[in-house]
Amino acid sequence: MTKFARVLLGATALTLAVSPALAEKLTIATVNNGDMIRMQKLTDAFTAKNPDIELEWVTLEENVLRQRVTTDIATKGGQYDIMTIGTYEAPIWAKQGWLVELDDMGADYDVDDLLPAIRGGLTVEGKLYAAPFYGESSMVMYRKDLMEKAGLEMPDAPTWDFIKQAAAAMTDKNAEVYGICLRGKAGWGENMAFLSAMANSYGAKWFDMDWKPQFDGEAWKATLTDYLDLMTNYGPPGASNNGFNENLSLFQTGKCGMWIDATVAASFVTNPKDSTVADKVGFALAPDKGLGKRGNWLWAWNLAIPAGSQKTEAAKKFVAWATSKEYLDLVAEKEGWANVPPGTRTSLYENPKYQEAAPFAKMTLESINAADPQHPTVDDVPYVGVQFVAIPEFQGIGTAVGQAFSAALAGSVSAENALANAQAITERTMKKAGYIK
Repeated sequence: MTKFARVLLGATALTLAVSPALAEKLTIATVNNGDMIRMQKLTDAFTAKNPDIELEWVTLEENVLRQRVTTDIATKGGQYDIMTIGTYEAPIWAKQGWLVELDDMGADYDVDDLLPAIRGGLTVEGKLYAAPFYGESSMVMYRKDLMEKAGLEMPDAPTWDFIKQAAAAMTDKNAEVYGICLRGKAGWGENMAFLSAMANSYGAKWFDMDWKPQFDGEAWKATLTDYLDLMTNYGPPGASNNGFNENLSLFQTGKCGMWIDATVAASFVTNPKDSTVADKVGFALAPDKGLGKRGNWLWAWNLAIPAGSQKTEAAKKFVAWATSKEYLDLVAEKEGWANVPPGTRTSLYENPKYQEAAPFAKMTLESINAADPQHPTVDDVPYVGVQFVAIPEFQGIGTAVGQAFSAALAGSVSAENALANAQAITERTMKKAGYIK
């Protein structure tokens, strides 16, 4: 080897050794949902344009993610430069001064293109504090072939009574086909997301106007009783362990006649790469009980930057890229229009290519627009939020109540005991927090 070659090789090695150190590393905490996993695979497009930024991912199951990021931001731990947070956390944390305002996302970001229902939940005093990666409501996903075999036709706007009738007709336990799959895993964002939305349609509520818990009322009793009847008689075994991802897998492998869950699941159940029933799926609005409210929620998974971050500018670059129109176009190019993250931008729902590729687009948008966080249930309530209550204490209360209801689904306690436990847990917390005496 010549002296020149040795010098050149040495300089190259030095460059390779120094470059990673010079790059600004962003640690991103995110949830293990399909859209987030897909984003990680596509981030070469971002780092190619931003070679001075390195990305490190911490991918967690939903309940674990919430626990970790809440602890980190409340204690100013500084583990993460970007956090994946929900519509629940965004306004509460913004009011605490825990989030960086996203006021300069670039001229081409087009913040006014964000769907008003989704943007509104992330805005405090007119300022955006989290950028939506995908937005969702909930709806019924069902097997058209099994519905036809049962001699039934799914209405666009079904009732809970019809859902029970259809679940019974489609169940064939010998063939491991269950009429309905619903969330049973304990967690304020797991089983309680579904049950709170269902309860709204039954006229139930978490609190009355004086902040007194309402689990001892007839509406919650009817909600939980019907839920347990559906799942015990027509649901899969071990349902108390099933959350979003577990039910998605059951539906994709042909084991569920109906699944009531997040609208974001639609692209996964209709994708022939992943779903054995992709060509057999139909969609309907979340059910109602005839009281003027449907059992659909409103949610977005969002990217936010914790206040006090030393890497704010780099973090904003990534957040802007991952929630941009450019990113939607990238996913469409790589995965097809049906698989772009839904529920965030008006322009997506006006795009003929998306409308053609996504048979669920209209139902998704209708479900998102129908959810009303300001008036979530039949009666007036003192709180904002459809499937959650937007107060800091809700994470703890919701998870504890979720554990009580999951235990009832597992058969460990009766419905009556679960409701009594929920009432006692919630009363105790609300008294301690000073809401009630």
